Amino acid sequence: MDDRVLLERVRAKLADLPDGRTHADIARIVREETSGVVSDLKMLEILRRIREESVGGGILDRLLRGPNVSDVVVTAPDRVWVDRGQGMQLEGVSFADEEEVRSLAVRLAGRCGRRLDDAQPWADGHIPGGIAGRGVRVHAVLAPPSGTGTQISLRVLRPARRGLGELGAAGLFPAEIQRVLEAIVRAQLSFIVAGGTGAGKTTLLAAMLSEVPADQRIVCIEDTPELDPGHPHVVKLVTRAANVEGAGAIGQQELVRQALRMRPDRIVVGEIRGGEVVDLLAALNTGHRGGAGTLHANRVEDVLARFEALGLIGGLDREALHSQLSSAVQVVLIVRRQAEGRRLAEIGVVVGVSGAGGAAPRLVRAWSYDEGPAEGWETLQGLLASVD
Repeated sequence: MDDRVLLERVRAKLADLPDGRTHADIARIVREETSGVVSDLKMLEILRRIREESVGGGILDRLLRGPNVSDVVVTAPDRVWVDRGQGMQLEGVSFADEEEVRSLAVRLAGRCGRRLDDAQPWADGHIPGGIAGRGVRVHAVLAPPSGTGTQISLRVLRPARRGLGELGAAGLFPAEIQRVLEAIVRAQLSFIVAGGTGAGKTTLLAAMLSEVPADQRIVCIEDTPELDPGHPHVVKLVTRAANVEGAGAIGQQELVRQALRMRPDRIVVGEIRGGEVVDLLAALNTGHRGGAGTLHANRVEDVLARFEALGLIGGLDREALHSQLSSAVQVVLIVRRQAEGRRLAEIGVVVGVSGAGGAAPRLVRAWSYDEGPAEGWETLQGLLASVD
């Protein structure tokens, strides 16, 4: 009997069981369907497949377990892609049909505590227990609105806790820049790590937080718990989405406010992406030195525009944002994903310029991976020398 037909028959009979399923139930049904002619190896394979379908990622489990896998996406029953650090690559894995893809998407959304159906055709969440032993962030969209069938995007969440020495050895930055990064943390300069998706923002941020002195308390605010710096005193605050009734949501903006009451030495926002930028800048301007966060921007020159856009979300106009940013943030680090690997591409400094409307900041490149020291290098060195 064909394996797929056998599995379908086993699934159908398991669904009719009144009190759930056990391994003994599965084994009995398999033997009934094969007239008892089934090897131990085949039985183990069927048990594994049934378990993956009920609690794991189905046929995606094997891919999620693979070394260096950061993303697994499904764009069609016969189009499964994997990113192992060299971009998306098509895998030789297929679902039986669109219905099987949709069924997996609905089940994964359910494990995140999210609803996914025709009335709510997309879901975004995090599976705390993970899949295949790894934390996973799940996003899924059904058809419609997807015009090409059910779309599943899985991001493998690896705790970001490598140190600066490991990142330098991996080629993220040269040895002399490691000393600069360590000095930025020691000087309690507030910094932003910016870059595109998968560029290594969280990895670099966690490595720098590992350099924070052990007698300082770090409070991290995140959507999904990825930051795991090698530091003895880290408090993690994680957002919560609304439940199926639309209640109970806890956003980053509220968590930043709560963090201010928790006696933080360093306030860190895992990803600045909304109105929380207003509260974070206010905190950094009221004695909380050495704060940090990540931001989506590809160049030093793009960071200011990104802050302006986020400030508007939080009700902060351009002039007020400029005034806050000039004194709140001192350093910007740009990470970039390139063909040869991830790189710390640029270091920039925030320079306040006196103007008619107050302090209008200017972001100046201090160093780049390709060209070395740049216009703002002396300003950066001055910042490192002038702060206790």
